[in-house]
Amino acid sequence: MKAIMIMFDSLNRHMLPPYGCDWVKAPNFRRLAERTVTFDNAFVGSMPCMPARRELHTGRYNFLHRSWGPIEPFDDSMPELLKQNGIHSHLISDHYHYWEEGGCNYHTRFKSWEIVRGQEGDPWKCNLNDVPRPADSLNDVIRPGPWIHQDWVNRSYMRDEASHHQAQTFKLGLEFLDTNHARDNWFLQLETFDPHEPYFTYEDYLKLYPDDYQGPHFDWPRYGRVEESPEIVKHIRFVNAALISMCDRYLGKVLDKMDALGLWKDTLLIVNTDHGFLLGEHGWWAKCCQPFYNEIAHMPLFVWDPRSGKAGEHRQSLVQTIDLAPTVLEYFNIERPADMQGVPLRETVAADKAVREAGLFGIFGGQVGVTDGRHVYLRATVKPDNQPLNEYTHMPTHMRHTFGTQELQNIQLQEPFAFTKGCRTMRIPCGPGLNKNLAETLLFDLEKDPAQEHPLRDPVIEKRMMGHLVHLMRENDAPPEQFDRLGLTPPS
Repeated sequence: MKAIMIMFDSLNRHMLPPYGCDWVKAPNFRRLAERTVTFDNAFVGSMPCMPARRELHTGRYNFLHRSWGPIEPFDDSMPELLKQNGIHSHLISDHYHYWEEGGCNYHTRFKSWEIVRGQEGDPWKCNLNDVPRPADSLNDVIRPGPWIHQDWVNRSYMRDEASHHQAQTFKLGLEFLDTNHARDNWFLQLETFDPHEPYFTYEDYLKLYPDDYQGPHFDWPRYGRVEESPEIVKHIRFVNAALISMCDRYLGKVLDKMDALGLWKDTLLIVNTDHGFLLGEHGWWAKCCQPFYNEIAHMPLFVWDPRSGKAGEHRQSLVQTIDLAPTVLEYFNIERPADMQGVPLRETVAADKAVREAGLFGIFGGQVGVTDGRHVYLRATVKPDNQPLNEYTHMPTHMRHTFGTQELQNIQLQEPFAFTKGCRTMRIPCGPGLNKNLAETLLFDLEKDPAQEHPLRDPVIEKRMMGHLVHLMRENDAPPEQFDRLGLTPPS
């Protein structure tokens, strides 16, 4: 048995042809949908990058107990479980957050791993001189300082497509398949940071789109409210589409290789992402700091399982990121650990078997979302200061550095949660969270209002969705203050 996970970052469902987009040039995603099952109700769990990847490892929600951080000592890691059971797990990625302190031990759960450098502000090459760049770039205006300088340095080493980090990542993936296709018992996670911003790509992809923008160079939108003109919003959508077209090309290379090597007969294929991205919809850019509208939370997912052979079909069952680790483990006949909340998708792929009535999603300290597939309920804090709020962890690490000494002054020990295997954790008081200013609770009917433009005011539906929310938070053994800040009845 063999398995491949092709993972993109910030891949927008609403920009893909299999989900109804008629203008983005992505023929290989269309081809992918013809060879796999397409999930129409796949939702994120924890946001953003590393919280989502912790779910890929552990099959359980991250965001109610802690923010961004490494794998915990008590976590069950899917690639490590594969390794322990004789399945060679291999990671190939240009996702540079893996090599920072906040993601420092995810890649080491794999049996072997390869990295590709140069994405975004990855501290890769050193050039202390003035690096050639567009004189009027809005990227520099929005993100002045050393990080944007590092991005320009990195781009200067990727002047042609073959040297681009995405191209190099997929080159290594194809090499892995050429080398190991005749062997059994391996799992490959082939993961690119694209189409995450900045939307750095090449003329062959940009010219696919009728972009008549004449303004300053701009391919890296802010995280926050849209302050730019409609012309700039349109331009950003085109450059995002161009990068998706580049992703599509390299996806096609893997599909070609699976054809050439006959891998479809015995290889599980999962194509997924961690979340989407707002490209000006609802008046917002990006993710994290706004309500998690469907452009962020409703994600694309494609699965080929050679055991059922189902292809070219759609599935309506509500599934989430937490289901992917159990799916891979079940495929290799490895028992799912008791602490995994996700469900293997074998029967859902085969016959659309339901795996849950509702699912949670959110970011640490933000609104907590719940969906039943039709309705989305985004519950906001009822506290002006969003307090109390605590991090529960053995690994007090932010994205790029450990917690500061001031943050660690008031640590207390927390009694074990249901999933910490008898271990007490640190309880660390923290600030109000990333989207602390979102004081409005929102309810949407996706059937009647798929664009989420008209929030509902329906007490009956809200009560039902609140019931799902409380039930799932209790199942997750959420700490009492999470109920308190949301104005919900805490567990007894």
